Amino acid sequence: MASNGSPCSAHPQLPIAEYGIEKPHGRPLWLLAELTYKCPLQCPYCSNPLDFADFGSELTTQQWLDVFAQGRELGAVQLGFSGGEPLVRQDLIELIGGAHEMGYYTNLITSGVGLNERKMAEFHKAGLDHIQVSFQASDESVNNMLAGSKKAFAQKLKMAREVKAQGYPMVLNFVTHRHNIDRIDRIIELCVELEADYVELATCQYYGWAFENVEQLLPTRAQLERAEAVTNEYRGKLAAEGNPIKLIFVTPDYYEERPKGCMNGWGQVFLTVTPDGKALPCHSARMLPIEFPNVAETSLEEIWSKSPGFNYFRGDDWMKEPCRSCDEKDKDFGGCHCQAYMMTGDMHNADPVCGKSQHHGLIVDARDRAEQVINNSEDFLFRNERNSRIIAKG
Repeated sequence: MASNGSPCSAHPQLPIAEYGIEKPHGRPLWLLAELTYKCPLQCPYCSNPLDFADFGSELTTQQWLDVFAQGRELGAVQLGFSGGEPLVRQDLIELIGGAHEMGYYTNLITSGVGLNERKMAEFHKAGLDHIQVSFQASDESVNNMLAGSKKAFAQKLKMAREVKAQGYPMVLNFVTHRHNIDRIDRIIELCVELEADYVELATCQYYGWAFENVEQLLPTRAQLERAEAVTNEYRGKLAAEGNPIKLIFVTPDYYEERPKGCMNGWGQVFLTVTPDGKALPCHSARMLPIEFPNVAETSLEEIWSKSPGFNYFRGDDWMKEPCRSCDEKDKDFGGCHCQAYMMTGDMHNADPVCGKSQHHGLIVDARDRAEQVINNSEDFLFRNERNSRIIAKG
Protein backbone atom coordinates (compact mmCIF):
# COMPACT_ATOMS: atom_id res chain seq x y z
CA MET A 1 0.00 0.00 0.00
CA ALA A 2 1.13 3.54 -0.67
CA SER A 3 1.89 5.90 2.17
CA ASN A 4 -1.62 7.35 2.43
CA GLY A 5 -3.40 4.03 2.15
CA SER A 6 -4.03 4.23 -1.59
CA PRO A 7 -3.49 1.13 -3.76
CA CYS A 8 -0.21 0.69 -5.59
CA SER A 9 1.07 -1.72 -8.21
CA ALA A 10 2.08 -4.27 -5.58
CA HIS A 11 -1.63 -5.14 -5.13
CA PRO A 12 -2.26 -8.86 -5.83
CA GLN A 13 -3.48 -9.44 -9.36
CA LEU A 14 -7.02 -10.59 -10.05
CA PRO A 15 -7.88 -13.59 -12.20
CA ILE A 16 -8.77 -12.44 -15.69
CA ALA A 17 -10.24 -13.84 -18.88
CA GLU A 18 -8.71 -16.68 -20.84
CA TYR A 19 -5.82 -15.76 -23.13
CA GLY A 20 -6.72 -15.47 -26.78
CA ILE A 21 -10.21 -13.99 -26.41
CA GLU A 22 -10.36 -11.05 -28.78
CA LYS A 23 -12.88 -8.20 -28.50
CA PRO A 24 -13.54 -5.45 -31.08
CA HIS A 25 -10.79 -2.85 -31.10
CA GLY A 26 -9.16 -0.18 -33.19
CA ARG A 27 -5.50 0.29 -34.12
CA PRO A 28 -2.78 1.64 -31.80
CA LEU A 29 -2.31 4.91 -33.65
CA TRP A 30 -0.40 6.53 -30.74
CA LEU A 31 2.60 4.67 -29.30
CA LEU A 32 4.18 6.10 -26.14
CA ALA A 33 7.68 4.81 -25.43
CA GLU A 34 8.52 5.39 -21.77
CA LEU A 35 12.23 4.87 -22.29
CA THR A 36 13.30 5.14 -18.65
CA TYR A 37 12.02 5.94 -15.16
CA LYS A 38 15.27 7.78 -14.40
CA CYS A 39 14.90 11.53 -14.08
CA PRO A 40 17.02 14.35 -12.60
CA LEU A 41 13.90 16.11 -11.29
CA GLN A 42 11.49 15.22 -8.47
CA CYS A 43 8.13 16.72 -9.47
CA PRO A 44 5.45 15.86 -6.90
CA TYR A 45 2.85 15.33 -9.64
CA CYS A 46 4.82 12.87 -11.79
CA SER A 47 2.67 10.16 -13.40
CA ASN A 48 5.33 7.46 -13.03
CA PRO A 49 4.46 4.53 -10.73
CA LEU A 50 5.00 5.16 -7.04
CA ASP A 51 7.28 2.13 -6.84
CA PHE A 52 9.28 2.94 -9.99
CA ALA A 53 12.57 2.35 -8.12
CA ASP A 54 11.75 -1.37 -8.05
CA PHE A 55 11.90 -1.59 -11.85
CA GLY A 56 15.62 -1.54 -12.65
CA SER A 57 15.88 -3.23 -16.05
CA GLU A 58 15.25 -1.35 -19.29
CA LEU A 59 14.69 -2.53 -22.84
CA THR A 60 17.78 -2.50 -25.01
CA THR A 61 18.15 -0.34 -28.09
CA GLN A 62 17.34 -3.26 -30.39
CA GLN A 63 14.32 -4.27 -28.33
CA TRP A 64 12.93 -0.74 -28.60
CA LEU A 65 13.53 -0.67 -32.35
CA ASP A 66 11.72 -4.01 -32.66
CA VAL A 67 8.79 -2.56 -30.71
CA PHE A 68 8.68 0.46 -33.03
CA ALA A 69 8.70 -1.78 -36.10
CA GLN A 70 5.90 -3.94 -34.73
CA GLY A 71 3.93 -0.83 -33.85
CA ARG A 72 4.15 0.44 -37.43
CA GLU A 73 2.91 -2.92 -38.71
CA LEU A 74 -0.12 -2.52 -36.44
CA GLY A 75 -0.79 0.97 -37.80
CA ALA A 76 0.88 3.28 -35.27
CA VAL A 77 1.76 6.64 -36.82
CA GLN A 78 2.77 8.83 -33.88
CA LEU A 79 5.55 7.95 -31.45
CA GLY A 80 6.26 9.80 -28.21
CA PHE A 81 9.58 9.49 -26.39
CA SER A 82 8.85 9.91 -22.70
CA GLY A 83 10.04 8.83 -19.26
CA GLY A 84 11.16 9.74 -16.58
CA GLU A 85 13.45 11.90 -18.62
CA PRO A 86 14.13 10.33 -22.06
CA LEU A 87 17.34 12.36 -22.43
CA VAL A 88 18.91 10.03 -19.87
CA ARG A 89 19.02 7.30 -22.54
CA GLN A 90 22.36 7.38 -24.31
CA ASP A 91 20.83 5.75 -27.40
CA LEU A 92 18.12 8.37 -27.94
CA ILE A 93 19.56 9.58 -31.26
CA GLU A 94 19.61 6.02 -32.57
CA LEU A 95 16.02 5.47 -31.45
CA ILE A 96 14.88 8.72 -33.06
CA GLY A 97 16.65 7.84 -36.31
CA GLY A 98 15.20 4.34 -36.40
CA ALA A 99 11.67 5.58 -35.75
CA HIS A 100 12.03 8.28 -38.42
CA GLU A 101 13.13 5.73 -41.01
CA MET A 102 10.05 3.65 -40.18
CA GLY A 103 7.81 6.62 -40.96
CA TYR A 104 6.72 7.75 -37.51
CA TYR A 105 5.91 11.32 -36.55
CA THR A 106 8.16 11.61 -33.50
CA ASN A 107 7.71 13.70 -30.39
CA LEU A 108 10.23 14.20 -27.58
CA ILE A 109 8.52 14.97 -24.26
CA THR A 110 11.20 16.46 -22.03
CA SER A 111 11.95 18.68 -19.06
CA GLY A 112 14.81 20.15 -21.08
CA VAL A 113 17.27 19.21 -18.33
CA GLY A 114 20.17 17.44 -20.02
CA LEU A 115 19.42 18.98 -23.39
CA ASN A 116 21.81 21.28 -25.26
CA GLU A 117 22.18 22.89 -28.69
CA ARG A 118 24.38 20.09 -30.04
CA LYS A 119 21.99 17.32 -29.00
CA MET A 120 19.03 19.21 -30.40
CA ALA A 121 20.78 19.60 -33.75
CA GLU A 122 21.62 15.89 -33.75
CA PHE A 123 18.01 15.02 -32.98
CA HIS A 124 16.90 17.25 -35.85
CA LYS A 125 19.30 15.55 -38.22
CA ALA A 126 18.08 12.13 -37.06
CA GLY A 127 14.52 13.13 -37.98
CA LEU A 128 12.86 14.27 -34.76
CA ASP A 129 9.67 16.16 -35.63
CA HIS A 130 8.56 17.75 -32.38
CA ILE A 131 9.87 18.72 -28.94
CA GLN A 132 7.62 19.51 -25.98
CA VAL A 133 9.32 21.30 -23.09
CA SER A 134 7.65 21.22 -19.69
CA PHE A 135 7.82 23.95 -17.04
CA GLN A 136 6.84 23.76 -13.39
CA ALA A 137 6.01 27.47 -13.07
CA SER A 138 6.69 30.92 -14.55
CA ASP A 139 8.43 31.91 -11.32
CA GLU A 140 12.01 30.67 -10.99
CA SER A 141 11.85 29.93 -7.27
CA VAL A 142 8.58 27.95 -7.50
CA ASN A 143 9.76 26.12 -10.62
CA ASN A 144 13.03 25.08 -9.01
CA MET A 145 11.38 24.11 -5.72
CA LEU A 146 9.00 21.74 -7.49
CA ALA A 147 11.70 20.39 -9.78
CA GLY A 148 14.23 19.92 -6.98
CA SER A 149 16.92 21.70 -8.97
CA LYS A 150 18.33 25.23 -8.62
CA LYS A 151 19.27 25.31 -12.30
CA ALA A 152 16.10 23.86 -13.84
CA PHE A 153 14.28 27.10 -14.74
CA ALA A 154 17.25 28.76 -16.45
CA GLN A 155 17.91 25.57 -18.41
CA LYS A 156 14.30 25.30 -19.51
CA LEU A 157 14.25 28.90 -20.75
CA LYS A 158 17.43 28.36 -22.70
CA MET A 159 16.21 25.15 -24.31
CA ALA A 160 12.77 26.55 -25.11
CA ARG A 161 14.44 29.37 -27.05
CA GLU A 162 16.72 26.88 -28.78
CA VAL A 163 13.73 24.78 -29.87
CA LYS A 164 12.44 27.83 -31.72
CA ALA A 165 15.85 28.72 -33.09
CA GLN A 166 16.28 25.26 -34.62
CA GLY A 167 12.96 25.39 -36.42
CA TYR A 168 10.84 23.09 -34.31
CA PRO A 169 7.25 23.95 -33.40
CA MET A 170 7.40 25.66 -30.00
CA VAL A 171 5.24 23.49 -27.72
CA LEU A 172 5.24 24.26 -24.00
CA ASN A 173 3.53 22.42 -21.19
CA PHE A 174 2.75 23.95 -17.81
CA VAL A 175 1.21 21.69 -15.19
CA THR A 176 -0.91 24.07 -13.14
CA HIS A 177 -2.02 23.58 -9.52
CA ARG A 178 -2.70 25.60 -6.39
CA HIS A 179 0.95 26.69 -6.10
CA ASN A 180 1.15 28.35 -9.53
CA ILE A 181 -2.34 28.77 -10.98
CA ASP A 182 -2.79 32.27 -9.55
CA ARG A 183 0.07 33.37 -11.82
CA ILE A 184 -1.50 32.04 -15.00
CA ASP A 185 -1.29 35.52 -16.50
CA ARG A 186 2.47 35.48 -16.03
CA ILE A 187 2.66 31.94 -17.39
CA ILE A 188 0.91 33.04 -20.58
CA GLU A 189 3.06 36.16 -20.86
CA LEU A 190 6.18 34.02 -20.59
CA CYS A 191 4.88 31.76 -23.37
CA VAL A 192 4.30 34.82 -25.56
CA GLU A 193 7.82 36.05 -24.80
CA LEU A 194 9.18 32.66 -25.86
CA GLU A 195 7.14 32.83 -29.10
CA ALA A 196 5.35 29.58 -28.34
CA ASP A 197 3.10 28.07 -31.00
CA TYR A 198 1.13 25.78 -28.67
CA VAL A 199 0.76 25.95 -24.90
CA GLU A 200 -0.90 23.30 -22.80
CA LEU A 201 -2.09 24.79 -19.52
CA ALA A 202 -2.66 21.36 -18.06
CA THR A 203 -4.33 21.58 -14.68
CA CYS A 204 -2.91 18.67 -12.70
CA GLN A 205 -4.65 15.30 -13.04
CA TYR A 206 -4.40 13.15 -9.94
CA TYR A 207 -2.59 9.93 -10.77
CA GLY A 208 0.71 8.53 -9.56
CA TRP A 209 2.58 10.99 -7.37
CA ALA A 210 -0.05 13.67 -7.90
CA PHE A 211 -2.62 11.47 -6.15
CA GLU A 212 -0.32 11.28 -3.13
CA ASN A 213 -0.13 15.09 -3.14
CA VAL A 214 -3.71 15.92 -4.09
CA GLU A 215 -4.36 18.05 -0.99
CA GLN A 216 -1.33 20.21 -1.74
CA LEU A 217 -2.02 20.48 -5.48
CA LEU A 218 -5.77 20.70 -6.04
CA PRO A 219 -6.79 24.33 -6.67
CA THR A 220 -10.00 25.77 -5.30
CA ARG A 221 -12.96 26.26 -7.60
CA ALA A 222 -12.42 30.02 -7.45
CA GLN A 223 -8.78 29.65 -8.49
CA LEU A 224 -9.75 27.42 -11.38
CA GLU A 225 -12.55 29.67 -12.61
CA ARG A 226 -10.32 32.74 -12.47
CA ALA A 227 -7.54 30.94 -14.36
CA GLU A 228 -9.91 29.89 -17.12
CA ALA A 229 -11.33 33.41 -17.35
CA VAL A 230 -7.83 34.90 -17.60
CA THR A 231 -6.92 32.37 -20.29
CA ASN A 232 -10.00 33.33 -22.31
CA GLU A 233 -9.12 37.02 -21.96
CA TYR A 234 -5.64 36.35 -23.33
CA ARG A 235 -7.06 34.26 -26.18
CA GLY A 236 -9.16 37.22 -27.28
CA LYS A 237 -6.36 39.74 -26.82
CA LEU A 238 -3.77 37.65 -28.67
CA ALA A 239 -6.15 36.86 -31.52
CA ALA A 240 -6.89 40.59 -31.90
CA GLU A 241 -3.14 41.22 -32.13
CA GLY A 242 -2.77 38.55 -34.81
CA ASN A 243 -0.71 36.28 -32.57
CA PRO A 244 -1.35 32.65 -33.68
CA ILE A 245 -0.41 31.11 -30.33
CA LYS A 246 -2.83 28.35 -29.25
CA LEU A 247 -3.69 28.21 -25.53
CA ILE A 248 -5.12 24.86 -24.47
CA PHE A 249 -6.72 24.90 -21.01
CA VAL A 250 -7.25 21.50 -19.41
CA THR A 251 -9.70 21.32 -16.48
CA PRO A 252 -8.96 18.77 -13.73
CA ASP A 253 -11.32 15.80 -13.53
CA TYR A 254 -12.16 16.68 -9.93
CA TYR A 255 -14.24 19.68 -11.04
CA GLU A 256 -16.29 17.78 -13.60
CA GLU A 257 -19.60 15.98 -13.18
CA ARG A 258 -19.05 13.50 -16.00
CA PRO A 259 -15.87 11.51 -16.62
CA LYS A 260 -13.69 11.77 -19.69
CA GLY A 261 -13.68 8.95 -22.23
CA CYS A 262 -10.35 7.72 -20.93
CA MET A 263 -7.77 7.18 -23.71
CA ASN A 264 -10.64 7.27 -26.26
CA GLY A 265 -11.51 3.79 -25.04
CA TRP A 266 -9.44 1.09 -23.39
CA GLY A 267 -7.14 -0.58 -25.91
CA GLN A 268 -8.58 1.31 -28.88
CA VAL A 269 -6.01 3.85 -30.12
CA PHE A 270 -3.32 4.26 -27.45
CA LEU A 271 -0.47 1.94 -26.45
CA THR A 272 2.24 2.56 -23.83
CA VAL A 273 5.39 0.50 -23.40
CA THR A 274 7.20 0.94 -20.08
CA PRO A 275 10.99 1.00 -19.59
CA ASP A 276 11.06 -2.70 -18.66
CA GLY A 277 8.76 -3.71 -21.51
CA LYS A 278 5.27 -3.88 -20.00
CA ALA A 279 2.63 -3.01 -22.57
CA LEU A 280 -0.24 -0.93 -21.20
CA PRO A 281 -3.48 0.57 -22.57
CA CYS A 282 -2.61 3.81 -20.74
CA HIS A 283 0.43 5.12 -18.91
CA SER A 284 -1.19 4.70 -15.47
CA ALA A 285 -2.61 1.20 -15.94
CA ARG A 286 0.36 -0.49 -14.28
CA MET A 287 -1.25 0.25 -10.90
CA LEU A 288 -4.24 -1.97 -11.69
CA PRO A 289 -4.46 -5.59 -10.48
CA ILE A 290 -4.26 -6.89 -14.06
CA GLU A 291 -1.45 -8.94 -15.55
CA PHE A 292 -0.08 -7.10 -18.57
CA PRO A 293 2.30 -8.83 -21.01
CA ASN A 294 5.88 -7.85 -21.76
CA VAL A 295 7.08 -6.98 -25.26
CA ALA A 296 10.28 -8.93 -24.61
CA GLU A 297 8.21 -12.11 -24.41
CA THR A 298 5.14 -11.52 -26.58
CA SER A 299 4.62 -9.89 -29.95
CA LEU A 300 2.91 -6.51 -30.01
CA GLU A 301 0.21 -7.87 -32.29
CA GLU A 302 -0.59 -10.68 -29.83
CA ILE A 303 -0.58 -8.21 -26.95
CA TRP A 304 -2.84 -5.70 -28.69
CA SER A 305 -5.34 -8.15 -30.12
CA LYS A 306 -5.48 -11.15 -27.81
CA SER A 307 -3.97 -10.47 -24.40
CA PRO A 308 -6.47 -10.56 -21.50
CA GLY A 309 -5.11 -7.26 -20.17
CA PHE A 310 -5.87 -5.30 -23.34
CA ASN A 311 -9.26 -6.99 -23.75
CA TYR A 312 -10.26 -6.55 -20.12
CA PHE A 313 -12.20 -3.29 -20.41
CA ARG A 314 -13.04 -3.46 -24.11
CA GLY A 315 -16.78 -3.44 -24.68
CA ASP A 316 -19.19 -3.06 -21.79
CA ASP A 317 -19.70 -6.56 -20.35
CA TRP A 318 -17.46 -5.62 -17.39
CA MET A 319 -19.72 -2.75 -16.36
CA LYS A 320 -21.65 -2.53 -13.13
CA GLU A 321 -24.43 -0.06 -12.40
CA PRO A 322 -24.80 2.84 -12.94
CA CYS A 323 -22.61 2.43 -16.04
CA ARG A 324 -24.37 -0.65 -17.43
CA SER A 325 -27.68 1.13 -18.01
CA CYS A 326 -26.25 4.63 -18.61
CA ASP A 327 -27.05 6.25 -21.96
CA GLU A 328 -23.60 7.91 -21.92
CA LYS A 329 -21.56 4.71 -21.62
CA ASP A 330 -20.61 4.70 -25.30
CA LYS A 331 -19.15 8.19 -24.86
CA ASP A 332 -17.21 7.89 -21.59
CA PHE A 333 -16.74 4.10 -21.39
CA GLY A 334 -17.28 4.23 -17.64
CA GLY A 335 -14.56 6.81 -17.13
CA CYS A 336 -11.07 6.17 -15.78
CA HIS A 337 -10.46 2.71 -14.32
CA CYS A 338 -7.28 3.88 -12.61
CA GLN A 339 -9.16 6.67 -10.85
CA ALA A 340 -11.90 4.25 -9.79
CA TYR A 341 -9.27 1.88 -8.41
CA MET A 342 -7.28 4.55 -6.57
CA MET A 343 -10.31 6.08 -4.93
CA THR A 344 -12.65 3.12 -4.33
CA GLY A 345 -10.39 0.06 -4.43
CA ASP A 346 -12.43 -1.49 -7.28
CA MET A 347 -11.47 -0.79 -10.87
CA HIS A 348 -14.91 -1.97 -12.06
CA ASN A 349 -16.69 0.88 -10.29
CA ALA A 350 -17.82 3.95 -12.16
CA ASP A 351 -15.25 6.72 -12.14
CA PRO A 352 -16.03 8.73 -8.95
CA VAL A 353 -15.83 11.92 -11.03
CA CYS A 354 -19.24 10.98 -12.41
CA GLY A 355 -22.14 12.57 -10.58
CA LYS A 356 -24.05 9.29 -11.00
CA SER A 357 -21.40 7.30 -9.10
CA GLN A 358 -22.21 6.21 -5.56
CA HIS A 359 -18.64 7.27 -4.76
CA HIS A 360 -18.92 10.81 -6.14
CA GLY A 361 -18.82 12.09 -2.57
CA LEU A 362 -15.08 11.31 -2.54
CA ILE A 363 -14.60 13.93 -5.25
CA VAL A 364 -16.84 16.44 -3.50
CA ASP A 365 -14.89 15.90 -0.26
CA ALA A 366 -11.60 16.53 -2.09
CA ARG A 367 -12.99 19.81 -3.46
CA ASP A 368 -14.11 20.81 0.03
CA ARG A 369 -10.68 20.04 1.51
CA ALA A 370 -9.07 22.19 -1.20
CA GLU A 371 -10.90 25.17 0.31
CA GLN A 372 -9.25 24.54 3.69
CA VAL A 373 -5.64 23.68 2.78
CA ILE A 374 -2.85 26.15 3.53
CA ASN A 375 -0.06 26.00 0.96
CA ASN A 376 3.03 24.39 2.40
CA SER A 377 5.65 22.87 0.12
CA GLU A 378 7.16 21.01 3.09
CA ASP A 379 4.14 18.69 2.99
CA PHE A 380 4.91 17.44 -0.54
CA LEU A 381 5.86 13.83 -1.12
CA PHE A 382 8.48 14.41 -3.81
CA ARG A 383 9.06 11.93 -6.61
CA ASN A 384 12.51 10.49 -5.99
CA GLU A 385 14.15 7.09 -5.58
CA ARG A 386 14.30 7.31 -1.80
CA ASN A 387 10.57 7.90 -1.45
CA SER A 388 9.82 5.33 -4.14
CA ARG A 389 11.78 2.63 -2.30
CA ILE A 390 9.98 3.44 0.95
CA ILE A 391 6.63 3.10 -0.81
CA ALA A 392 7.67 -0.13 -2.54
CA LYS A 393 8.56 -1.67 0.83
CA GLY A 394 5.09 -0.83 2.14
